[in-house]
Amino acid sequence: MDDMLVASKNKAKVQTPKSLLGSEFKMKDLGAAEKIFGIEIRRDRVQRKLFLCQEGYILKVLKRFGMNASKPISTPLTSSIRLSKLNHTQFEAEKEYMARIPYASVVGSLMYAMVCTRPDLAQAVGVVSRFMSNPRKKHWFAVKRILRYLKGTPDIGLVYRGDNSCSLTGYSDFDFVADLDARRSVTGYAFTIGNSLVSWKATLQPTVAL
Repeated sequence: MDDMLVASKNKAKVQTPKSLLGSEFKMKDLGAAEKIFGIEIRRDRVQRKLFLCQEGYILKVLKRFGMNASKPISTPLTSSIRLSKLNHTQFEAEKEYMARIPYASVVGSLMYAMVCTRPDLAQAVGVVSRFMSNPRKKHWFAVKRILRYLKGTPDIGLVYRGDNSCSLTGYSDFDFVADLDARRSVTGYAFTIGNSLVSWKATLQPTVAL
């Protein structure tokens, strides 16, 4: 089974591809899209606004990983949290503890929210994803902090307005040597069309900062 969205400024033109597909495949028309791939679509036709969020998906993630009753916090990470690979000897108790933690599954779930509707998670998820191969307790506590942030903000999303502004604006910034292991800096950028966010990223620079 595959889900598909068909969009056009002209409703009549939407019918053409639907009719062609319907003649070749068994399909079901669900009408105006309300949800696809976990992304909820909400419309305010009076104010000409479209709102995308993943509230239901986020609540399921919190429940799946036992964080649905956690205490919410206001930020996903703080500047005081400085994570590294921690190459010193790992105690047996920590190994046993982390062996029971689904670290990669949690980070993967956070990544999906981040790339779809949650640009506010980009920097934090980028940090915790560096330790997928050998996570430690300190890394897991940072992931749990992100989940606690989501607990208080499950309904945050993206708003797109039906105005006539098509101006493209870009913003970028970087820190200095945020990666304690490779001594690389992090670059972040965001692009908007009109007042609507359309592209974002927070990533390690490929070169070492001297």
